[in-house]
Amino acid sequence: MTNDVDIAVAAWHEDGRWTLAELPDAHDLAHIIEGLKAQQTNGGAIALISIDEEFFMVIRVLGAHIRMLLSDATCAFDYEVAAEFIELSDLPFPEEDDEPLPVGHLDILADLGMAHMEISALCDDSELFPDEQLDAIATRLGFGEQFRELLEL
Repeated sequence: MTNDVDIAVAAWHEDGRWTLAELPDAHDLAHIIEGLKAQQTNGGAIALISIDEEFFMVIRVLGAHIRMLLSDATCAFDYEVAAEFIELSDLPFPEEDDEPLPVGHLDILADLGMAHMEISALCDDSELFPDEQLDAIATRLGFGEQFRELLEL
């Protein structure tokens, strides 16, 4: 099964403005985390990743802390990168009959003004595709226009 990566973007806040860059491989979580560590700023660095129009991941490196969010834990059955996410986050693997719920740090962006309830509601919105959910996150954090320009959305 080939997975189409819709979005793989890193964002970091420096000198009062956001800088964005596309990430080369959204399936290599260790490489993404290393890349985020290289962009250490006061606000840390964030990766926004959407896989195959099915789910999204947010990874944030802030100092020595790595926090991660997966929009739907049940995607771990069909996508190796989601299963790796579950393993890296030391979370229990979902059961076959589990509801498609977000897992990880729902408060990952709370200090940037996006509370866990807002992220949870975004994950629950079945009308939105993952790229639209990431666009909503980028807009809420203040770099939506740059995000759309980078990805030509």
